[in-house]
Amino acid sequence: MSYRLMAQVYDQLMADAPYDLWVAFTRQMISRFNPDVKSILDAGCGTGEITHRLDGKGFSMTGVDLSEEMLTIAQQKNPAADIQWIHQDITRLDGFAGLDCIISYCDVMNYVTDEESVKNAFSRAYNTLNDAGLFIFDVHSIEHIQHDLYGQTFAEVYDDVSYIWFCDPGESENSVTHDLTFFVQEGEKYQRFDEQHFQRGYTIDALKKWLSEAGFNINLISSDFSLESSSTGDRIFFVCQK
Repeated sequence: MSYRLMAQVYDQLMADAPYDLWVAFTRQMISRFNPDVKSILDAGCGTGEITHRLDGKGFSMTGVDLSEEMLTIAQQKNPAADIQWIHQDITRLDGFAGLDCIISYCDVMNYVTDEESVKNAFSRAYNTLNDAGLFIFDVHSIEHIQHDLYGQTFAEVYDDVSYIWFCDPGESENSVTHDLTFFVQEGEKYQRFDEQHFQRGYTIDALKKWLSEAGFNINLISSDFSLESSSTGDRIFFVCQK
């Protein structure tokens, strides 16, 4: 899933996303578990909102994403920024070594829809990190997928863009199919385009098992940006260490 045409309107539709909370959570986890972190790889960086913010906090940043269109927008936001933008599949990270931290937010891991690929992502992350390096990511909870996404329709209407978004159960257990239709203004007319995205939820126990198999210690499992241990909520955070 590469967010082709959606990249054009992604930032507008995500204007209310809690990017500053992700940045604050990252800095707090670094302060708590590895204050020496200097280099961070943002896996599934999208249009680079979190990447740019952490760059502004003095970290050496690399943004990796499967969508070339998203990366182009990310780079254009501040061409002078000393950020590496890399087009790559996060389940096959290659060419990186000696990083202090990897982050992957906004349910990026839910877009990895088969178990072996999740395991590959964890293994590649582990091999990319320095000793004591941190791997921090979030996922939709199973409860959120089942209770808040299945069968739901979301829609927004703005002056220059509108969308309709249908969420339905996918073919595999705890998976979601997102069918999106956009109408984007071009001159006096609106262009319609459609995209279909897929996500899958994984149990906390399964993720813990795969992280352990990859070699990680799990320092904290929390929910919804909490700094304390919690396994109930819409968004589950894992803070892992090599």
